[in-house]
Amino acid sequence: MSTGSVVVLGAANVDLVLRVDAIPVPGETVSARGSEVHAGGKGLNQAVAAARSGARTRLLAAVGDDEHGRFLRAEAEEAGVDARGVRVVAERTGSAYVVVDSRGENSIVIDGGANSTLRGVSELERHAIAGADVVALQRECPAGSAFDAAEAARAAGRTVILNAAPAQGLPEKLLALVDVLIVNEGEAATILRDLGQAAAGGSIEGQVRALAERVPAVVVTRGAAGLMLGRGDEVIAVPAHRVEVVDTTGAGDTFCGALAAEVARGSALEEACRYASAAAALSVGRRGAVASIPTRSQVEELLAQS
Repeated sequence: MSTGSVVVLGAANVDLVLRVDAIPVPGETVSARGSEVHAGGKGLNQAVAAARSGARTRLLAAVGDDEHGRFLRAEAEEAGVDARGVRVVAERTGSAYVVVDSRGENSIVIDGGANSTLRGVSELERHAIAGADVVALQRECPAGSAFDAAEAARAAGRTVILNAAPAQGLPEKLLALVDVLIVNEGEAATILRDLGQAAAGGSIEGQVRALAERVPAVVVTRGAAGLMLGRGDEVIAVPAHRVEVVDTTGAGDTFCGALAAEVARGSALEEACRYASAAAALSVGRRGAVASIPTRSQVEELLAQS
């Protein structure tokens, strides 16, 4: 089976992580138990996940001409990602401020920085997109870049995977170019509300069926409750692996990148979902975003134990 190729267009951030007993509520001050600096950003995370799952992976992103930008490019390259397509711009490298509690849950504030300059795709980037089996997109960068990339991928007959996160309005013209939509429950509800379409009975299955009317395939992730895959009239539930949670940062990105790699590899979507679910399960057992993403052999070992 071919390893396949993936192009990921999206954000690259330095994650500044604070570990606390409980995430503070408005007006509350708490003391951190420790702090760390990690490579992150949805684009970089997903590219690393795809590469570690064996796909030939290229990242299209933007970083500043600064220490953080050089750090992110080095982290990507060390993970096997082709980072030659990462733009170096005048703006500072993007950053994310991540607060992680004792249960591994997190709260994140993003400062876009250089990511905000990614407003479209260049001719060189279009060429890279046209040469990939799968193009993976998210919503941390300006919407124009995702639309242009999806349009280029569709023109070349490539598979477009959109992780519509963070939750925000999703232009119908972008949705029309998507082959696989990946969202969590909250994001699914937001998209349907913005589209003026309510899920039947407000149920998760209703959300899946409503979104499956808009795209060829939709995956709604549910954390410990697993995921639901919708295609046409078919809805398939895939259970999650039971693991000890240390840090959920980057778990969704691990899922998306691993799924993109499996689709590029030629796997059926349900099989790809099961593989990606195992990859995400392994990631929550480790700290950090990029640092927590497992290799293909580690994922296959977990699947063999299931």
